[in-house]
Amino acid sequence: MSNYVVNLKSKILNRKSVYFLLLTAFFSITSCATYYQANYEFNKQFESGNLKGAVQTLKKNVGKATGKDRFLYFVNKGLVLSMMGQYEESNKFFEEAYLFWEDFKVDYFSEGAAYLTNPMVTVYRGEDHEHLMLLYYKAMNFLKLGNEEAALVECRRLGIRLQQLSDRYSDENKFRHDAFINNLMGIIYDSDRDYNNAFIAYRNAVDTYKTEYTPMFGMKAPKQLQLDLLRTAWLSGFLDEVEKYKVEFNLPDYQYKPNEGGELVFFWHNGLAPIKAEWGVNFLVDHGRNGVVTFYNRELNLSFNFPTNNMSDNERRGLSRLEVFRVAFPKYVERPPHFSEAALHVGDADYSLELTENINKIAFKVLEERMGHEFAKGLARVALKKASEYALKKEDRGAAALLGLFNAITEKADTRNWQTLPHSIFYARVPLPEGQSTVSFSLDGDHHTDRTFTYQLKKGQTVFHTFTSLESRGPRYY
Repeated sequence: MSNYVVNLKSKILNRKSVYFLLLTAFFSITSCATYYQANYEFNKQFESGNLKGAVQTLKKNVGKATGKDRFLYFVNKGLVLSMMGQYEESNKFFEEAYLFWEDFKVDYFSEGAAYLTNPMVTVYRGEDHEHLMLLYYKAMNFLKLGNEEAALVECRRLGIRLQQLSDRYSDENKFRHDAFINNLMGIIYDSDRDYNNAFIAYRNAVDTYKTEYTPMFGMKAPKQLQLDLLRTAWLSGFLDEVEKYKVEFNLPDYQYKPNEGGELVFFWHNGLAPIKAEWGVNFLVDHGRNGVVTFYNRELNLSFNFPTNNMSDNERRGLSRLEVFRVAFPKYVERPPHFSEAALHVGDADYSLELTENINKIAFKVLEERMGHEFAKGLARVALKKASEYALKKEDRGAAALLGLFNAITEKADTRNWQTLPHSIFYARVPLPEGQSTVSFSLDGDHHTDRTFTYQLKKGQTVFHTFTSLESRGPRYY
């Protein structure tokens, strides 16, 4: 990649090319805006609950379906259509997002161009947890349509994604497993009465909460998950496992009791996921020896080495004159939700919804894990820009000044992410009698609100419901 970037960089070293680059920067409206700001019309419609308006905004920007942000176009449209109850149409867009990842090939030209401008010129691939979440939504759409067979296909896809995630990272302190996705897989197998596979998925979820979610996010396995694991262990004939987990969960009195009616599995999507913003870091330069310079920031205790062996003499001299410079990096900004807890009420019985996934914390963790890589790429980008300026100055001072202006305009972090995801997901499993049932749903936090839902169940049936509360307190900048 380094040789490719150097060769690409050499193509800009003339006045006409620099004028072209400046013109490109001028017409790039988003050069000074974050991804959230550049898509403000859609975000405004979505966050206010005007889903039809949000869809119309996406339709007006249909060109993005083939652009560098097409993954985000697909998942945003899929999510909004799902919230509108258009499950089949929604799944068409989620499938497009899924196939995008399956068929993704690195565009080395845009990757090289990112070192001359900024990473926003590259195709956005999506974060690991975002690809898991799109399959979650796709599976839920199928379950609401009553197509359990198709939901099971998504289950198997989720299993493959989880294995790929585990294989990619060996560090135990990294986000390598997703407890919620394992829990979801268990719930889907459970509804299909495949208790053996449900037990395995529930057990994997419990293990992940214990070994990863508790130390990383302060989250423990939900009580409902513990009960589901005990129940499916008993139904699978794993009586030794039942006794083991009764002790581990401190549920010595647990006994399996068959449900005489059906069940409601209720997911609450609370608030909005964080947005990506930008922050700048000033670095000083230690020119060192043996073809290596060191960029450092003592306040943040950051230090990175940058080799100069492949640079020309002019470029190295240009870098030697660099004493302090700013590099742009991405950061997440939380949008705290209005509501903090919720419950379902059926007759005299109350069922508190339990936190099963904190997308906000996962997003922060995923970015934190790769910040070393982000710092290295950002520093290489600015170093190459500055070296190019000096090399061009030898031939044309005016063009070099223009290139310096272009470099300053285009220094920008990648602020793209799936911003219509919820802040966190809660759930509850509620037994309901055969026939029609009325269930009330209460939300508490900054204020209180109530909703009522009616369900029609057959004996042994599991129905699925998702409720989304979009209210949030706005970005919390740190």
